[in-house]
Amino acid sequence: MLSNLTNCPICGRLFMKGLRKVCNTCFKKQEEQFEVVRSYMNKKENRMATVQEVHAYTEVPYERIYQFIREGRLLTTNFPNLGYPCESCGDSIHQGRLCESCKDRVIKGVHQHERQKQFEENVRQDLTSKNQTYRSININRYKD
Repeated sequence: MLSNLTNCPICGRLFMKGLRKVCNTCFKKQEEQFEVVRSYMNKKENRMATVQEVHAYTEVPYERIYQFIREGRLLTTNFPNLGYPCESCGDSIHQGRLCESCKDRVIKGVHQHERQKQFEENVRQDLTSKNQTYRSININRYKD
């Protein structure tokens, strides 16, 4: 039971960790912030707002707005100008953790690493097979 006792990552208060990762006080504050953002975005004239505009009007921190988008609580299909930064380069994205160019760069790096490992393994096998070659000498050939 005590293993669920932890500090809130936002305010530092002790709380029983269950379904939420933050204490009830911080959770309520987050929900209030969400309602402010949601009511702002639900107005027809604000549906094309950017994160900067939402932040300026609602005063909800950028990270909290990004969190709402990542969690799928603010759908980018309904609000196309909302996004959050790629974890690698900072470009605005609508889903996942990396933009397409960063994903491609990571995938190319993984493929390059795999090719390098395969090359090294082939070299190691070639050296091993050369060192294990046995030759027999026909002794009778050298006798008169």
